[in-house]
Amino acid sequence: MRCAMARVCACGEYFNVNDEGELCLNPGTMGLREILTFSAPGNYQFEKGNYPWLARVRARVQGAGGGSAGAVGDAVESVWRAGAAGGGYSESLIEEGLIGAIETIVVGDGGDGGIGNSPGLAGGSSSFGGLVTANGGGGGSASMPSGVVVTTASGTNGPPPGVGQIAIGGGSGGGAIRLADRSGIAGAGGDSHLGHGGIARPTQGVGTTGRGYGGGAGGAASFDRNTYNGGAGIQGIVIIELYG
Repeated sequence: MRCAMARVCACGEYFNVNDEGELCLNPGTMGLREILTFSAPGNYQFEKGNYPWLARVRARVQGAGGGSAGAVGDAVESVWRAGAAGGGYSESLIEEGLIGAIETIVVGDGGDGGIGNSPGLAGGSSSFGGLVTANGGGGGSASMPSGVVVTTASGTNGPPPGVGQIAIGGGSGGGAIRLADRSGIAGAGGDSHLGHGGIARPTQGVGTTGRGYGGGAGGAASFDRNTYNGGAGIQGIVIIELYG
């Protein structure tokens, strides 16, 4: 404990009294002071010098989800698409001394859905410099041929973990099944840590979109030459918590 001449006392763990008699917080003991959220896909810059009180950063990084394949069934036939994968998630608590003067923040964009019978595209990865990274989810395949007989199509495997003190891969897309000429179910999109994939579709229509951040798109389905495009994956997000 340190006391100024005016007998103002402060707990030395959290406070100090400077030579002018001012009561001051000790650096690194101020707790959470600000939260920065980057949810629009693109690149941003984090400049450490803008926060002279910074002691540490908790970076939470969500990769984007993949888009699902489109579907066009032949006459008197059907095609059912499997789901795309959700994006991975990573986070780390980083001491100020390990953070560069400028760190690039990347928010991955959701993968586009396939047009016609083309596959969906992968979602983009998200990152906080090279310190914390999360992989985007893969796009849905267009592997099931048009037909009437029973068959299945596997969903897209979830991406592997990225880089972080906590790093988890994204959820895999659900498989699709055709039971007959107009009977089946398209696969659900893979979940993410901060979002959900698109729902499984039991009737023909476009690929389904999930909720939150990083979810993969559910598959499309088509009967009798109707064209339905795949769904888009959901973008990622980067959340930066600043501690003083």
